[in-house]
Amino acid sequence: MSSDQRSHPRGNPAGDQRDQPSGTHVLRDLVELLPERQVAAAALGRAKESARRRGLRPGDAPRGARREVQLGDARPGGRDPRTVGEALDALVGQLAWSPGVTAGTIQARWAELFGAEIASHTQYVSFDAGVLTMRAESTAWATNLTWTVPTMLRTLADELGEGVVVQIEVQGPGGPGFGRGPRSVKGRGVRDTYG
Repeated sequence: MSSDQRSHPRGNPAGDQRDQPSGTHVLRDLVELLPERQVAAAALGRAKESARRRGLRPGDAPRGARREVQLGDARPGGRDPRTVGEALDALVGQLAWSPGVTAGTIQARWAELFGAEIASHTQYVSFDAGVLTMRAESTAWATNLTWTVPTMLRTLADELGEGVVVQIEVQGPGGPGFGRGPRSVKGRGVRDTYG
């Protein structure tokens, strides 16, 4: 076999230039081409060696990308620890107890929310659908309180949250019910004798 046929794996003689562009025979002479199997085996060997250096073994389950959990990156989950207040707030929300809890909060903090003087002359009646109803001890107090409703609404919004109490109804004193009972007498009815 001649040296021209040995340098060309396909058996094209160097003098036959029909299938090759000019100058490629020189490149083939300089670079020894490896078969595909040898290239693949070499790449697999490099990958195995790299895995061995990282501590991976054949048959191990693939590992996900590890990420460090940062304090600000934590998302709340069902098993994350919470404070008692957070747990109770979640329970109140789940069981739809919010209106009852709000009413209880208003009753318990009556003097704190409205001040000692107003609290001593009024009493809580009801809280329903954002409407707080209070009763004054006299008609004079009821009249004065109706003038201060906007201020009281602002105070409640600051203390309890915006939109919790949307309206305040002030009632006058509840007197004895004239005209009721087995021995009632017809007459003019209740008069303003409370203030």
